[in-house]
Amino acid sequence: MAPAQQVQVSPPPILSVLETTLVTPSPSAGAAPPECSLPLTFFDVLWLTSPPVERVFFYRLAADADVPAILSNLKTSLAKALSAYYPLAGRLRLTPGTADRHEIYYQPGDGVTFTVAQYYRDHVDFDELVVDKPRKVCKIAPLAPPLPKGGAVLALQATVLRRGLAVGMAVHHAACDGAISTRFLHAWAAAGTGAVAPLPPVIDRTLIKDATGLYDVFLKAMPSADEMEHVKVLDDKLLATFTLSKEDIQRVKDVVASEAGRRGAAPPRCSSLVATFGFMWSCHQRAKDDAGSTGGDPTYLLFPVDHRSRMKPPVPEEYLGNCVGIATHAAPMDQLAAAGASGLFVACTAVAAAIDEAVRGIGSPETVALWMHRVREAGVAGMWTVAGSPRFRVYEVDFGFGRPAKVEIVSVARTGAMAAAEGRSSRGGIEVGISLPAAGMQRFQKCFQDAIDWLHHQ
Repeated sequence: MAPAQQVQVSPPPILSVLETTLVTPSPSAGAAPPECSLPLTFFDVLWLTSPPVERVFFYRLAADADVPAILSNLKTSLAKALSAYYPLAGRLRLTPGTADRHEIYYQPGDGVTFTVAQYYRDHVDFDELVVDKPRKVCKIAPLAPPLPKGGAVLALQATVLRRGLAVGMAVHHAACDGAISTRFLHAWAAAGTGAVAPLPPVIDRTLIKDATGLYDVFLKAMPSADEMEHVKVLDDKLLATFTLSKEDIQRVKDVVASEAGRRGAAPPRCSSLVATFGFMWSCHQRAKDDAGSTGGDPTYLLFPVDHRSRMKPPVPEEYLGNCVGIATHAAPMDQLAAAGASGLFVACTAVAAAIDEAVRGIGSPETVALWMHRVREAGVAGMWTVAGSPRFRVYEVDFGFGRPAKVEIVSVARTGAMAAAEGRSSRGGIEVGISLPAAGMQRFQKCFQDAIDWLHHQ
């Protein structure tokens, strides 16, 4: 008798798709946006093979909320917002007649896929999805839509939950950076509420000069599709949020300054962002289960730095595209993982040095060479990356039914990055989203709490 074959049973779907619509930009001044081809710049091309950035905004709804009216308004206001951000309704393609030049091409009639879905599992309460404690990624990831095939750069989804609504977004990083994608969300929200909208985007890729052929340098440095194939959401991963209060951040700054004095060293420029990244990086390294590879081996933190105000001449804040450079610096694993003041000092000093190096000589071949050298080193030695920024004000994206109860960058479950955002409370602070398997999450939670407790006893 033949042995029984094991059959893998897929988990039941947690979403029911109710409607999928192609939302086209509303005519502005009686005319549809014009056909346009926006060439990718050297800032854009590095992201061509990267997975989409996926955000989910959770909104708590009143018991008597008119959900059909809310969904209808989201769709109408999306069309209005796209009238200014119409390139996001286009698609990525090879520039005709070229072998390696890429562009975003938009023509009238193009639009953004807007999906309306219903969460199947009624027994999962809205409040269970918006807590800070670890939750299964597989319960949250479907709330962000997939990017349609064919080069689409933006997709949106509204999912009806028990006692709430989730607005999900997927955006191709080659089309724009986080500053612009979240600016678009603010414009969409304003279009639906009548609030004052942010200034319209500046759609002019000639603002990014490339006198030294950086496009070709970045194109060669771009990860291949095969290299990005491993970047997938793992079903066994958890997602959790950790918050450093304004007071916690100040304590980190004080500890770092005191440790610098003890060592007779110049204190690093310890901004709130430096203090937060340094604190989290030290905890992350301490929580790693790689004791055999610690010692003095280097490890890297890599994070984006907005260069709009630093370009010569400066690029407008409203510029639609990528204008971020890479900040990265190494720290010895054992020193970084040290508990107390020592680990914090090493981490914050490295983060501050990364920023100083990243903003020096923007766009020069020497700076770009340093970026590429550091990224190659980091790829070999190991690195931790950052997504998002507290400057994006994601907790102010109000579509007319209140501020978000929670915002997640779900794609960190693919990339392993930490997701940074401003704290939800009126008291300030910075919150960070982390995705790890269960055992790693348990270690990180302990390291984080131990470090917070230590800070409060200084």
